[in-house]
Formats: sequence, C-alpha cells, structure tokens
Amino acid sequence: MSRADSTFEWSDQDRRAVDAVRALAMDAVEEAGSGHPGTAMSLAPAAYLLFQRFLRHDPTDPHWPGRDRFVLSCGHSSLTLYIQLYLSGYPMTLDDLKSLRKWGSLTPGHPEFGHTAGVETTTGPLGQGIANAVGMAMAARRERGLFDPDAPQGESPFDHTVWAFASDGDVQEGISHEASALAAHQRLGNLVLLWDDNRISIEDDTAIAMSEDVRARYAAYGWDVHHVDWTENGDYEENVAALAAAFAAAKAETSRPSFIALRTIIGWPAPNKKNTGKAHGSALGADEVAATKRILGLDPAETFHVADDVLAHARGVCERGRAAHAEWNTTFEAWRSANPERAAEYDRIAARALPSDWEAAVPGFEAGKDIATRAASGQILAALAPVLPELWGGSADLADSNNTTMKGEPSFIPEEFQTKEFPGGRYGRTLHFGVREHAMAAICNGIALHGGTRPYGGTFLVFSDYMRPAVRLAALMKLPVTFVWTHDSIGLGEDGPTHQPVEHLWALRAIPGLDVVRPGDANETAVAWRTILGHTDRPAGLALTRQKLPTFDRGGELASAEGTAKGGYVLADADGGRPDVIIIATGSEVQLALEARDALQAEGTPTRVVSMPCVEWFEAQTDAYRQEVLPPGVRARVSVEAGVALGWRTFIGDAGEAVSLEHFGASADYKTLFLQFGITSERVVAAAKASLIRAGVRHAGRGETTGN
Repeated sequence: MSRADSTFEWSDQDRRAVDAVRALAMDAVEEAGSGHPGTAMSLAPAAYLLFQRFLRHDPTDPHWPGRDRFVLSCGHSSLTLYIQLYLSGYPMTLDDLKSLRKWGSLTPGHPEFGHTAGVETTTGPLGQGIANAVGMAMAARRERGLFDPDAPQGESPFDHTVWAFASDGDVQEGISHEASALAAHQRLGNLVLLWDDNRISIEDDTAIAMSEDVRARYAAYGWDVHHVDWTENGDYEENVAALAAAFAAAKAETSRPSFIALRTIIGWPAPNKKNTGKAHGSALGADEVAATKRILGLDPAETFHVADDVLAHARGVCERGRAAHAEWNTTFEAWRSANPERAAEYDRIAARALPSDWEAAVPGFEAGKDIATRAASGQILAALAPVLPELWGGSADLADSNNTTMKGEPSFIPEEFQTKEFPGGRYGRTLHFGVREHAMAAICNGIALHGGTRPYGGTFLVFSDYMRPAVRLAALMKLPVTFVWTHDSIGLGEDGPTHQPVEHLWALRAIPGLDVVRPGDANETAVAWRTILGHTDRPAGLALTRQKLPTFDRGGELASAEGTAKGGYVLADADGGRPDVIIIATGSEVQLALEARDALQAEGTPTRVVSMPCVEWFEAQTDAYRQEVLPPGVRARVSVEAGVALGWRTFIGDAGEAVSLEHFGASADYKTLFLQFGITSERVVAAAKASLIRAGVRHAGRGETTGN
C-alpha cells in the first residue's frame, strides 16, 4: 500500500453502506422479477467511493453547472446509479427502488436523461456512454475556451471532471474504440473512465469471445492507465484505498484522459452465483439472496432496509456538496463581475436562447445561380459563426465534401496536432472526428448533454447507417444536435451504389422525434438552418446535395422559401388556384416537379407543386393548413423523390403515383443515372396522367407509367 493509501480512511459505516447497496440491488431485482444485480453488487464500493469522496456534485441541485458529470455507460446496471442517487440524497426514495423497471417509475430498466434527477444521459446500447463522456469532456474544454480561457488550470469555474463507468460489453463495442482513440488524441485530461473488468457477460465467461489486452489497448491510444486488482492475492479483497489512490491520480492527470481497470468478481459475495452469467442479467433467487445477506451479516428477512445511521452517514455528502457548490458560486460570481459581457453571453447560451438579431446573419441566395445545397449550407455556417459562438462542429474526415468547416475558424485540437491545412488550438471551433461516424454522433450527443455549446456533425447520408444508434438516442433524449448529411441521392454520381443512399431518408424519418430536412434549393437550405436552430428540443438531419441545383426565382409565381419552416408548402400553384393534380417533391427533385408542372399546364391540366423539405414539420402543422396545401378533394397526386417511396403513400393516397427508386444505384454521372432510372420530368408527367385516370378526373389524358 502506498503512502497515499495509508492515510485513507474507510469507516465501518462506509463498509455497511456498501453492503446495503448490495442488498438493495438484490432486493430491487427480486421485486422486479428481472434486471441486472451482479454488476451493481461488485461495483458497489467503486460507485459509493466516487459519489462520497471524488464526484463534485450537489444532490440538492442536480443541474448545478459547476458539477462533475457521471456517465454510467453500462446502463443495464442502472441500480449502480439509482442506489447512489438514493443514498446521496437526490429525489430518489426506497419506494422508487422498489418500483424498478415498472410503469411510471423513476427507475426504468436503463437510466433515462430528463426522467430521473441525477441521470446525465440515456444509456442502453453499450459503448454510447463512453462516447457521450468524451463529448462532455470536449464540451467542457470548449466552454472554458469561450468564457474563461486564460485562467490557470483548475482555477476556473468551468473546470470539472467527467467520470464514466464501463463494462466488458462497453469496451467490446466498436464505438468505444472510435471515441477512446479520439479522446486520447484530444488530450482530454478532464476525463476518467473506469472499466469494470469482471470478465462475465450474458454468455458467461467473456473468454468465449474476448481475449485482447484492454489495458494495453488504452495505453496504445495514449491514455493514462491504472490497474486495481481485487483478486491479486488469490482471494477477493476489496482494496478501496487502492482504488481511491487511482481515482486521485487520474483526477490529478490533466494532460490526457485516464483509464482505470478495476478487476472485480461480478455478484460478489453471492455464494453460488458470483462470477457467473446468471448474476449478470437475472434475479438471484430468494435462496441466494438470503444466503448472500447472511454472508454480509444482514437479516435475510429484511428487504429494502438501510440502517438509519448508515443512511445519515451517506447523506453527509449533501452537506459537502452544498459547501462545494457555495465555494464554486464565489468563484463564479467573481468571474461574472470581472467579465460582464462574457457572463451575459453565458446566460443566453445556458438558456438555449438565440441573439435577437441572429437571423439577419443568414444569407439569401441570388435567383438563377446554380449551387449545391451542401455548398449553400457551408456559406450559411460561415455567416453564422460570428453571431452564434455556441455553434460548432465538423465532420468525419469529410470537411471539403460536407462543407462543415466555418471559414476562418481554428480547429479544436491540441496545438501539437494542428496541421498546415487546419491550424488551431485546444479552444478551437472546428471539430475533426476522423473516420468515426458512430462516435461522432454520440460525441455530439455528449456535447449537447453537457450544455454550454451546440454541436453539429457531418458525413455522407449513406453513412448515417453507422450513426443510427446515436441518432436514435439523440431523438429519445430530445437533444438539439444537427446532423449534416450530404451526397443525398444517386445524384452523387460516380462513386456508385455503395455510396448512393436509397432507403435512408425514410429509414431516418421512421425515428420518432428526428426532423429530416431535404431542402430543394439554396434558399430553402437557409430557412431550414434558421428553423433547426430555433428548435431546442429535438435533433435534425439535413440531407444535402452534392450536385448543383438551380436557385429558384421566387419573385413571380413561385412562393417564398419561408414556407420551408412549415415542412411543406405550395411552391407553385395551379392556374386559377384549383389543381387537378398535385406533385409533391423534395430536394433535387423539386426542379423536376416544376418542369413537369409546366408541361402539364401547357396541356391544360392545372397542376400544383408542393415542396416538402420536412415531413415532420409538415405533420406538426394544423389540420387546416395541411388540408390547404393538400386538399382532400384532389386525389390525383404524385410524389417525387430519388429514393424508395416507402412512406409517400400517406400523402399521395390510393390514387397517387410515386416516382421513386426501388433498387440500388450504379456508377455513372448523375445526369445519366437520373435518366436511366427514370427520375425525370417526363416520368413525372406520365405519373401525373396515370394518377388523374385513377382518381377519375374528367377529361384526364390516357397517361402512362414507366417502370424502374
């Protein structure tokens, strides 16, 4: 034992509190009839030590900005967090623990952000929490750079530590590699990750699928690596002092992230089920619970019991937390007094409010000039940089393709890693995620969860598949993250079917709470960005073109792009305002819809074109507005989108026709692809005529359809 260990005090009440944690974990899972008791039992000393001695938090104010952040990446072990919240004095009761995994409880099967006080993120899919923690650590550094860049290390009110617990499953998931490699590259010295090395998963011994040296892996990334082995003496000894020393050393390390490998035995000290897969994911059973309680010196007849003196001892962290909070307030108020302009900006950003004149910075685009919507988006981001300092982001190694680099803004990177192409520093603004789409999305979630800034991340639309679990969680948590997805159709051309998204738009639209926005020209892109940034309660994905599109002249018969904010609007109405047929289009296909309208009206068919850049925004409008745009009496309808038609039947009805792509693309220039696959104005005209016939419109032409 080191000298630091020798001064460590671990009282009998601390030991009893840890045993109470184990008993509560067993009882809660028995009561629920399902759950994960084993990890909560073996991690009990580590979690209790962290919440009592190292985590800077105030249970009476879970949203205190100066708090440390704690992320339980192994969300299946939700009791590891819930029980510490209860013992620490958060708004959590024994009755809540008794209601584990039940309807309406504060203790769902996996922790949920916004549902339970003290829960910093929603974790369920393994590895997500590791990436969230990386994002939080990055956000903390960026926030410090915005508001207090010159303060000495550890003396700013914006300095705090991000702590995370992870399981074997977390470090097995590929996202953990992506996020951990980037964390080391970014030198995130405010991040501490504890790995519960218990070597058990649902399929029992992890040796069946896992043999790599995880500590060596993290050392190779460049992390500060510590090892605490509670089995090293041939018996099981919970050397809490050794773990405390590792925590202290990790917190003191500010030049790189720290990794603590803690060797435990899952389910300790259950006599028959410890160190088995059965302890991982199911109730231990009444007999095993009783036997374990006897080993702990507890009364098997008592359930959900915590001795009054033990609870009072644990609740002492409330007083310590309030004291730390008060001390922080003094520092924070001193900073506010010395930096009134920065303080005003901080207050605005903390409230997720936008400056009163920010929309004036969003550029408009000259009619008649062809520009890809990805390029328009890049110009918009550059224009927003001076007025929205909280907005920052980058791409997964696709800066030039995604147009996600704000012009002239330095990169967020330790100085030693800046390049000629991308100069910057630790407080920079342009993010470089590398080819790590999955981690990028989850890191953006972590940035949004931390607060203080607002992130975006870009890649090709086809690679949204790599991001989907994190995108789904962004929607579940209602986070204002913007995903910039470019190369949005076969229009990207020669890269071929591996890079051409076909099913992706509707697959993403299927995620509840995600706004998928596919603007039809540069000015729709501008309104889309304005609308997205005006929303603070949900994520959005922008689907943008590689190929240039015409910027529509809206001074005549075409409506203003402001209709974009409503998701769908009448871009061009029929002669006389009473259409026989409605063409609904998105993105690059809006121009085809307008060409088809010209042809149909020249033949005497009154035709309306509806641009629908965002289905979700349109469906959020009033019934009256939606019926005004899509009158129920007009049954002849055509949808036009260069992807699968999957969800368009909702809008075109039983008489409608879908001009779509029901197969993969090919490698050729985009004009050839659109022609060969029938995504043309001529096909739209034919589809309109077919729909008119099906709808029984008098005097409708014979029309014809063309196949895919």
